[in-house]
Amino acid sequence: MRLLAAIDVGTNTVRMLVAAKEGGRLRPVLRRRRITGLGKSLRENGAIGEKEFRNSIAALREFRREMDALGVAWYRACGTAGLREASNRDAFLSAAAGKGVSVEIISAREEARRTWEGVTGHAKAGGGALVMDIGGGSTEFIAGPKEGDSISLPIGVVVLLGSFRLSDPPLRTELRNLAYFLADRIAAGTRGWQRRTFRRMVGTAGTFTTLAALDMRMKAYRPERIDGFRMDVSAVRRWEKRLCRLPEAERLRLPGMEKGRERYIVPGVIQALSAMEIFGLNNLYISDSGLLEGILRGIANGKGEGEWRGKGWKKG
Repeated sequence: MRLLAAIDVGTNTVRMLVAAKEGGRLRPVLRRRRITGLGKSLRENGAIGEKEFRNSIAALREFRREMDALGVAWYRACGTAGLREASNRDAFLSAAAGKGVSVEIISAREEARRTWEGVTGHAKAGGGALVMDIGGGSTEFIAGPKEGDSISLPIGVVVLLGSFRLSDPPLRTELRNLAYFLADRIAAGTRGWQRRTFRRMVGTAGTFTTLAALDMRMKAYRPERIDGFRMDVSAVRRWEKRLCRLPEAERLRLPGMEKGRERYIVPGVIQALSAMEIFGLNNLYISDSGLLEGILRGIANGKGEGEWRGKGWKKG
């Protein structure tokens, strides 16, 4: 048995998945996530803020220690939209390397391809599925693994809240402005796809997994229950209305709401609903799998464009 690890340094969340390679199968062993808000200051000054920088590096240091303790053989750590844009990304990469984690900044195209590879292990993905990945810095629409099968829009939830200041709870005018902006950007950005036939939407990443957890009133997060959970557009609309009415403190008290997510769930659910309406999709299937699983598949296969192997080590 060989242990592999994937790390996603996202604009809002730093995540790690450790899995055991058993023959041709990857069995999850450990999942970790820390909401650090890495991209919170990007819209203000183009750089990662001091606090977010420090918290993200601390998360990576913690992850490295856990990989050491487990005896992980290979890892790959990838940075996405936030690091692609940050003016101080080189300083961040240097600080991460100093804590034992070499981070590679991947392109939006590779991010989409890896996400597709991770999601397609899901029974509801595949032919006719439109995958939507709402991140902190960008949102990806993915229809397959090939060039031209993905669209990346700079409307991640952290970026949005850097541009749209929402009251707590949001005012109706603020919500209308945000909803109009998102509908316009999604419609314009995906115009070439709107004649394509999609049968379902598959949502991955925190907005969607939180919606599933909320709908199930999940007190402890259980990925096996999240994976494949179905919501129709009316359920998504009900949650949008409810979450938009509540102040952040009350959102946090809802069973299924992850601490740190209560601030970002509103712009996330608004754009999820907007995309479903634009594409005329009634069914949403939620995938707990995504970018991390795709990165792991790349490591396990030992091939793929831009594939980077982390340094292997063994416990002494």
